[in-house]
Amino acid sequence: MARIEQSNGLAGRSFPPGSEKDLTAESGPAKSGPDSADPPELQTDKYGFMGGAQQYSGQSTEDVPAEVLRQREAKWLDMLNHWDKWMAKKHKKVRLRCQKGVPPSLRGRAWLYLCGGKVKREQNRGKFQDLDSQPGDPKWVDVIERDLHRQFPFHEMFVARGGHGQQDLFRVLKAYTLHRPEEGYCQAQAPIAAVLLMHMPAEDAFWGLVQICEKYLPGYYSKGLEAIQLDGEILFSLLKKVSPVAHRHLKKHKMEPILYMTEWFMCAFSRTLPWASVLRVWDMFLCEGVKIIFRVGLVLLKCMLGSPEKLKKSQGLYETMELLKALPPAYMEEGFLVREVVESPVSERDIEREHVAQRRRWEESRGELRCRSPGRMHGARAIITAEPPRRQDLQQNPTILVETPPAAAAPSNGGPGEEPAGGKGKKKKKKRKNKEEEKGAQSVPPSAPSDPPRALKDGSRQASEESLSSQEHDSYL
Repeated sequence: MARIEQSNGLAGRSFPPGSEKDLTAESGPAKSGPDSADPPELQTDKYGFMGGAQQYSGQSTEDVPAEVLRQREAKWLDMLNHWDKWMAKKHKKVRLRCQKGVPPSLRGRAWLYLCGGKVKREQNRGKFQDLDSQPGDPKWVDVIERDLHRQFPFHEMFVARGGHGQQDLFRVLKAYTLHRPEEGYCQAQAPIAAVLLMHMPAEDAFWGLVQICEKYLPGYYSKGLEAIQLDGEILFSLLKKVSPVAHRHLKKHKMEPILYMTEWFMCAFSRTLPWASVLRVWDMFLCEGVKIIFRVGLVLLKCMLGSPEKLKKSQGLYETMELLKALPPAYMEEGFLVREVVESPVSERDIEREHVAQRRRWEESRGELRCRSPGRMHGARAIITAEPPRRQDLQQNPTILVETPPAAAAPSNGGPGEEPAGGKGKKKKKKRKNKEEEKGAQSVPPSAPSDPPRALKDGSRQASEESLSSQEHDSYL
């Protein structure tokens, strides 16, 4: 952390001897070969993790009943089919459903819509392919290649060196350096891109990364890290309102916010929380904006340092740092954390008001900010309002069909209650050909459960980019 000013990453661009090994040891297994562990230890959990601190455990998550999950999937499918209308007229309902959690089978598609990546992709057709075909700046390519194996090495997608997960991660990060050459690459962007790749193909992950870096966390990954330092001061000031005890303790020991919140904020807690909690935090973050990241940070600080009894374990700066590095699982558990975040009183207005005050103090003490990043947008509604999409940009291909309950009886009998809504009183007068046309004009009937998904014309790569069926579970490709 002492080198934070020297670089464009969390811990500098060049790593001291041994640091590469240490980072790997912290975030992944030292041995991953077949002779390094027994087969049961290599079993993959429902999120794709084969071990590590973020592997699934019953204590860190809340399982949703299958019936409830199916209902939520149907609601999300309807929202995604009419996204502009929902965002314009029923945004509170969208926010509530994000707080409850996006269904795993639709999470990648929902995230892309929430962050505006879907619209960006449609408006810049072929841009990612063009960037992907370029060699990239050797300066950034070398640093990115050194960081690949550090990103979630316990996850099945990134466990193999040179595997498809690491290849896609390299493509996304390299493309971003070409898209924003003045910003380049920051080490903290790698876990952000990796989380996105676990839920969507490379092109979608690229546009998701662009939106997070430019709309949600602007300036976080620029040289000098001024934006993250400014947000650290905002967090510290808001802590006085949320937990005066914790605020006094940190102020007493002159503990700079950047010492404990840098990784939290720059990686959006993806390297801190259990995976179930990470996904729930991201669901809310992409819907409501950076205030969710602030709220999570404030909840953790309050839980760890919010009472005199808790402060007995942290009598000095070093002890406090160690305490904040070893967060108890109970405070990071999905249900507890989400409830505390939702009930937090910190609002967008509070953050913006404090941003103005802290920026004024910064300029009075340190001079003008060198990084002139655009103002951040607080969530999905702000993005779609600032950049209204065209209807065709939101159109889904293939169109998602919401499965509806079958009719009480086959409509071919022509009895009462069996006649289609669009053909009342006319069915007996129409020929068989007209009956078939009338059926086609109605809502598309649901496909039989045994029918396989419709194949896409453009091949397997495009197929991976499109919607998952509501009957599918988590998919990482």
